[in-house]
Amino acid sequence: MHFLVISTPRAERPSGMRDVQIKWWDWINDLTAKGIAKHVYTKLGRGAVVIFDVDAHETVHKLVNQWNEYVPATFEVEALLPGSHQEKIARARTNPLAL
Repeated sequence: MHFLVISTPRAERPSGMRDVQIKWWDWINDLTAKGIAKHVYTKLGRGAVVIFDVDAHETVHKLVNQWNEYVPATFEVEALLPGSHQEKIARARTNPLAL
C-alpha cells in the first residue's frame, strides 16, 4: 500500500535542529535503501513529502511516529491507489454506487 505523508515541522530555528535533521536523513535514507520510502522530497522552506510503500496501516503509523521523534511536526497522510485502478473504473463506466 502506498501512502503520501507531508510534514509541517514545528516553528523552530532550523539551525538549532541540524543534529536531529542529520539523524532524520540517516533514517529516511535507510528506508529508501530498503524500498519502504519510494520518493522523498523536501518542501520549499521547511518540511518533507514522502511516499511510503508499506504492508499495513499500522506500519505507516509506526513510521510517522518515528519521523516525529526526529523532527516534531504535524502530518497529513493520504492513502494512494494506482492511477490504473481509477482508469479501469472510468473506462468500464462503472457507477460508484454499484461497487
